Amino acid sequence: MAKGVRDTVLIEGLAVDAVIGVYDWEREVTQQLVVDLELAWDNSVPGASDDVADALDYAEVSAKVSECLQSLQPSLLEKAAEDVAALLQSEFGVRWLRLTLSKPGAVPAARSVGVRIERGDRK
Repeated sequence: MAKGVRDTVLIEGLAVDAVIGVYDWEREVTQQLVVDLELAWDNSVPGASDDVADALDYAEVSAKVSECLQSLQPSLLEKAAEDVAALLQSEFGVRWLRLTLSKPGAVPAARSVGVRIERGDRK
């Protein structure tokens, strides 16, 4: 990323049906997870070139995140968040990210519960 650039790519509200949870019944069903991502990316390059090859591929990122969550089948949101973050940094070269992973309806009195992590260096 160019010096001083603090651009981000956003993917918000990515819904993924996956097996997740600690209770026996949770291991037998899929539940909806919702992923919000902020990914550090120098948008000045695709902004100048208008070439999709210079941009972060939103569809590919979304597909890889979905595949990761569906194959992982973790017990905890924390594990899922860490694995998705590691995937994004290794496969897409994202130096910094903020990831929110929510599980709507997990607690009846709350709209959603979840975790938010930041990984990498924003500089």
